[in-house]
Amino acid sequence: MVDVLQSKRHSSRFQILVEIAAHQPNVRQKEVAESLGVTPQAISEYIKDLVRDGLVVTDGRMRYRITKEGVEWLLESAADLKRYASFVMDDIISQVSVWAAIADEDLDAGEKVYLKMRNGLLYASKEDGVEAMGVTISDAVKGEDVGVSEQKGLISLENGIVTVCKVPRIQLGGSRNVDLDSLSQIITDDKLIGALGSEALVTLQKLGREPDVFFGAKESAVESAFHGRSSVVVCVDEQVPHLLSRLEGEGLKYVLLDLSKA
Repeated sequence: MVDVLQSKRHSSRFQILVEIAAHQPNVRQKEVAESLGVTPQAISEYIKDLVRDGLVVTDGRMRYRITKEGVEWLLESAADLKRYASFVMDDIISQVSVWAAIADEDLDAGEKVYLKMRNGLLYASKEDGVEAMGVTISDAVKGEDVGVSEQKGLISLENGIVTVCKVPRIQLGGSRNVDLDSLSQIITDDKLIGALGSEALVTLQKLGREPDVFFGAKESAVESAFHGRSSVVVCVDEQVPHLLSRLEGEGLKYVLLDLSKA
């Protein structure tokens, strides 16, 4: 544990020196007290100690300035904090953080596994050849959720593509005026299917397919794309501009198809 974090006195001295260094030479005890949320009396006692130790000087008019020694102490303490923070992030948090993955095969606790994204989900397996890896924290059978710690490397992930299938509003024929044959070739099982508008919902139902998402289809398409899964959104024509604006705003790729019959 670094000195600055070992006691209230050390941490207070550090914060006061930071305030003085940031606002000198026009800094007063009252301003420091307000910034740190303590009483001016408490700040007064701390500053007396800092002046006595040669870390701060005053011009006699209740104005303060940090000395060369004060700067050196502040820099040394800040460096200690930086090293400690780095230790916590690299050696502590990385060891205790646990990701939830799906076992791609039977796994044992403490086993080295490799991580990859598939259809928007994180999978763990013993198969080599990918960059990210970790260690399982429990046994798991294939298809079961498993915790993975000690993660190293990066998981390759490309955004999914959203296919927007425009169908006419009811005034223009609705589902009766949709090229169902073309749509049936697009809504494959590996893609998330959403519907925007009653006309879109009925169009899918005519093909014997219920949408995976109806309410919230727009946000679902965005989240799926960010997780690497492509989707199809059957969308009534009047909703298309709003959907495209949302996708463009997130920088996502999309394909627009007009399924209205000629």
